[in-house]
Amino acid sequence: MNEETEKKDEPGAKEISLASMIIGAVWIGLLSLVKAFFHLISDKAFGLTMNEILVSGLTIAAIFTPVYLAIIMDKVKALKIAA
Repeated sequence: MNEETEKKDEPGAKEISLASMIIGAVWIGLLSLVKAFFHLISDKAFGLTMNEILVSGLTIAAIFTPVYLAIIMDKVKALKIAA
């Protein structure tokens, strides 16, 4: 295999950033639903507060956000150079 085919098989920064944002959103939504319906199943309290659920989900998405912002800033820089 040559180098071009190997590079095409690997996900790029944009795909990884998008995936992390989707995973963070699903994490928040899923744990919020579990917390809401947990009281129907059990009398015990759910282990996480809403604040902890939100912070953990936002942390998952924020880890890769600088990569996504770098892509946007490169495009803005290219537009300024072209103008």
